[in-house]
Amino acid sequence: MLVFAMVPIVFVFSAALNPLGTLSSSTLVPTGASLGNFGNLLGGTAFGDWFLNSVVIAATASAASVFLSALAAYAFSRRRFRGRRVGLLSLLLIQMFPQFLAIVAIFLMFSVITDYWPPLGFNTWWGLILLYLGGALGVNTWLMKGFFDTVPRELDESATIDGAGHAQVFFRILLPLVAPILAVTGLLAFIGTINEFLIANVFLTDTGAKTLSVGLWGLVAGERDANFGMFCAGTLLTAIPTVLVFQLLQRYITDGLTAGAVKG
Repeated sequence: MLVFAMVPIVFVFSAALNPLGTLSSSTLVPTGASLGNFGNLLGGTAFGDWFLNSVVIAATASAASVFLSALAAYAFSRRRFRGRRVGLLSLLLIQMFPQFLAIVAIFLMFSVITDYWPPLGFNTWWGLILLYLGGALGVNTWLMKGFFDTVPRELDESATIDGAGHAQVFFRILLPLVAPILAVTGLLAFIGTINEFLIANVFLTDTGAKTLSVGLWGLVAGERDANFGMFCAGTLLTAIPTVLVFQLLQRYITDGLTAGAVKG
């Protein structure tokens, strides 16, 4: 099964090293391999800008999404207030409709925003980050809320008796205990954001403002003599941030899943 799963990756790696730049001439074992496609990609395109845009947008959007979702999940899990059930059901119903269904309305909204507040409009980091936050908060809140419910309420009560406020209970008691779901949610949000194409393709039009998915797609879209070797080289480099984030969060996932909140 591992060999079967690795075949596409090996083929992409072989195509990236193929100096001819065509998929038909690529084999699993590359012949005449060279790093020319990587050199042409880095030197002949705006790949550096695309890479920076993707990493900054994905990292900021995922971090903000995890933090805001954790705040909302804490409120839904630990507090009792009017509209709590309706709010949870509303979040669930909204997630049934993909964000791309509202792309026309979003485009019209950001057309106005671009005229009045250019730093939050088209071809900007912050505008696209705000757009991604709107689609990620709902599902992340539901995931975290279920994990918050598994943490014993006795911990909250003990901290409150010792004089801790809501903020102290949240940051110093609960967050360390729910580290696994924070890591998983952050990883999924990062992967989903850095690989997102449809909305970014509509939102980003300037060459220097594009993300990796949009920029790489432009290398082969509508080109009869497209250099797929450069495209494959770009896809390999695109995987680097995701692998690094996974390696960074792996320890928190494994350690958090095996650690208990209370003894007994």
